[in-house]
Amino acid sequence: MSIYNKINVAVIGATGYTGLDLILMLSTHPKVKITYLCATKNLGKKINFFDKRIKKNLPRISSTSKINWNSLDLVFLSLPNGQAQKIIKKIFFKNKKLKFIDLSADFRIFDTKIYFKNYKINHKAKKLLKNSLYSIPELNKKQIKDYRIIANPGCYPTSVQIPLVPLLKNKLIKSDNITIDTKSGFSGAGKNFEKKFKHKNLYSSTFAYGIKMHRHVCEIDQQFKKLTKKKVKFSFNPHLLPTFRGILSTIYVNTKNKVSAKKLRGSLIDFYKNSKFIKVLKLNSSIGSGNVLNTNNCEISVCETRIKNKYIIFCAIDNLVKGASGQAIQNMNLLYNFKENLGLK
Repeated sequence: MSIYNKINVAVIGATGYTGLDLILMLSTHPKVKITYLCATKNLGKKINFFDKRIKKNLPRISSTSKINWNSLDLVFLSLPNGQAQKIIKKIFFKNKKLKFIDLSADFRIFDTKIYFKNYKINHKAKKLLKNSLYSIPELNKKQIKDYRIIANPGCYPTSVQIPLVPLLKNKLIKSDNITIDTKSGFSGAGKNFEKKFKHKNLYSSTFAYGIKMHRHVCEIDQQFKKLTKKKVKFSFNPHLLPTFRGILSTIYVNTKNKVSAKKLRGSLIDFYKNSKFIKVLKLNSSIGSGNVLNTNNCEISVCETRIKNKYIIFCAIDNLVKGASGQAIQNMNLLYNFKENLGLK
């Protein structure tokens, strides 16, 4: 902790979409001093070369080899899958007060065989998985202070778990046939998305992909089982939209024992009554991602259908904020006992 009662922070992977949003928010956070900004390219450049929104005078981009790890309190890692685990493994036991928030998938999946199956990477820090916590803040505030490695959730899984976990826990919906149809802006695929998605008219069309098995399915599976103590059967269908940011998940559920839409909505309101960022809209409200863009908010709408005991639950978040960087800062705030919404909007 610095003399100004601020935590000293490094961001590794500073120039990606997620890294830039993270730096933008950290740069105005009253309890944070950004000490290092690291990347593998563009060394020596100022960060506002990549994002004009960042007005504060910050350290120039450097290599991780320049870091004095002992001077830091917290490291954010916004790197391709497989990279964070190598860095954390090297320094975890050498710097026992240093904490890490990883925005990749490296510490999200507890089973390394499942991790390999989905990411085709042999995990280099298997023993550290027991020292990590997968953290959607609203679902585990009491546990987070016991961990030094925080696995920041994926954007799609965040938009799915927030509306469904309370309903599954309270046994209000059937767990054997849930359909999740979710759409994201192309920033969710990272700066190299054009190499990943080669379909025609990328910027003026909607594209369905990962139909049978998307990488995030194993993450959702794992957390449903951990949080609800049951196997939840669901189909998951992601789509890429011709827009930069935002996620809208459309979730089709069947209720138990003639549970009404009003009861579903009431259960969500009660579950999140103390949450700063979860907003449950009026019954049957129209919803889009527009209200949540550039915020850490999550909007939920419960809607009736023409079919008895079948309802649609919509969930909207910004994939780069609540789905990534904003949630990482929310986790940081809880780690250091700051106000949960400090530095966020």
